[in-house]
Amino acid sequence: MKNEKNAIHKLFSYGIEEMINGDTELYHILNDEIMRQREELLMVASCSFTHPSVLACQGSAANNVTAEGYPNERYHAGCSQIDKIETAAIERVKRVFGARYVNVQPHSATTANEIVLFSLLKPGDKILGMKLDSGGHLSHGASVSFSGTFFNSIKYSLDDNDLIDYAALEEIALREKPQLIVCGTTAYSRQVDFKRFREIADKVGAYLLADISHIAGLVSAGLHPSPIDYAHVTTTCTHKQLFGPRGGLIMSGIDADTKLYDKKCTIKEHFQKAVFPFFQGAPMLSMIAAKAMALKLAESEEFKNIMKKIVENSRYLAEKLSEMGYDIISGGSDTHIVLINLQNKRITGDVAEKVLEQCGIIVNKNSVPNTKATSSRRPMGIRIGTNSLSQRGFGIKEIRLCAELINEVLNHIIYEEGVAKAEPNIQKYVKNSVKDLCYKFPVNGYY
Repeated sequence: MKNEKNAIHKLFSYGIEEMINGDTELYHILNDEIMRQREELLMVASCSFTHPSVLACQGSAANNVTAEGYPNERYHAGCSQIDKIETAAIERVKRVFGARYVNVQPHSATTANEIVLFSLLKPGDKILGMKLDSGGHLSHGASVSFSGTFFNSIKYSLDDNDLIDYAALEEIALREKPQLIVCGTTAYSRQVDFKRFREIADKVGAYLLADISHIAGLVSAGLHPSPIDYAHVTTTCTHKQLFGPRGGLIMSGIDADTKLYDKKCTIKEHFQKAVFPFFQGAPMLSMIAAKAMALKLAESEEFKNIMKKIVENSRYLAEKLSEMGYDIISGGSDTHIVLINLQNKRITGDVAEKVLEQCGIIVNKNSVPNTKATSSRRPMGIRIGTNSLSQRGFGIKEIRLCAELINEVLNHIIYEEGVAKAEPNIQKYVKNSVKDLCYKFPVNGYY
């Protein structure tokens, strides 16, 4: 049978045509979503633009294969090409992060964290993670999450300068003797000292889990210290800063071949069984193909340059907003995140999020340390990220304009029948300015 080089093109073209003919409603919704992303400033810290080649892998025919198990050890036939895809993904992750063990099958970073916690610990064991309002994640021990329900969750927080208080963290660890410590954040703008975390974990005989979902790109580019050889196990998602599909990774460095504290197997052996068959069944092969493609792109100089720009833009954005009178948590940023406490502006985070969205600026409401919000839906701050802006090619000039536009909106909020809105003339001006800026700096493949 002839091996058609354009078989993948034919498949995708046919799929698009069938959607146009069979479900015009969905086609137009998806088309409109692309247009929205073209014309708005996407400044949610957990968002980025996924490269079109990665999107193509997500929709590939690899989706049709059932392949429980691992390369060359499948429980199903027909996996010769699939084995090549997963092997390529594993090797690329190892190169990018300097890992010695990698599992690319977790469906998300939260799933990866679930796998780690449930396979290493027993229900009721103690875990020590960052408080939500200090910048921690739901899966790090929040009371509304599995991590705070099945395990005895102890929390650490920030000092008066909104930085991780390592001395207080050590005191808590020595007193509580947790079985596992989580280092990782979702709304923390400064670098994390993974070496210090490991020293504390070793003092109390705890496993150390590093979740780098938000800073994976910076870690891979050498712009943030890596936890790979400090943490027993490192997890990450692949979409936030690796610009890949929504999926997860589990990695380990020099500890990969060491024995677990209370088990006879090594960390590498343990997590191979913990992912499959303990926690997951068949992997999502199209997503693993997309992870492989994203990691290939992450090896490029272009990717590393974007990471540099992310940090430069974030630092400058924090500086400009501070000059405009905004209370920047920790006083600045070392990453892609700028976290703002809006109390001095007498605005809640949900109001700021809403009025900015009306003007084409997308941020998210967020809790901030040392404040009292009426509810999780009405926090006192907003979180801004520079991933997508930097992918567009924004520099200092454009970031200054972004800060000015945000300030214009937040200084011109009106209320009609108790509903917050952007003042109409300001809304029109800002929305047009945002569109002009976006069209001057298009994202490859999205135009």
